[in-house]
Amino acid sequence: MKLLIINGPNLNLLGQRDTQIYGTQSFESYFLELKSKFPTIELLSFQSNSEGEIIDTMQQAAVDGIVLNAGGYTHTSVAIRDCIDVLKTPVVEVHISNIAGRESFRHESLLTPVCVGCVMGFGLKSYEIAVQSFL
Repeated sequence: MKLLIINGPNLNLLGQRDTQIYGTQSFESYFLELKSKFPTIELLSFQSNSEGEIIDTMQQAAVDGIVLNAGGYTHTSVAIRDCIDVLKTPVVEVHISNIAGRESFRHESLLTPVCVGCVMGFGLKSYEIAVQSFL
């Protein structure tokens, strides 16, 4: 099985940005741990602050599933929503924080209705739960 984890805008700053919300560990460090927990799965990762690059990557991905943390695009990107809607590849939406418990503008996800599931609020462990959902 091959899974692609896609992180959207500002997630390249994990470990540095809003550590009380997102923690102190970088995604790169966490990704190594995640790969060791799932040695039978080929895990790939991609991060971009650009909506178009995220869409291009999703459309071109030859994988069995996508774990997507679209960051702020979760609440604004009809384009990413439309991409997920036409993909044959299942997508699990992930959020490190509980977006339903944060500012009101974060409460609505445009992506949830077209994803096979959503995991939020478990810190970086949200990615592990999403990967586990594919097994």
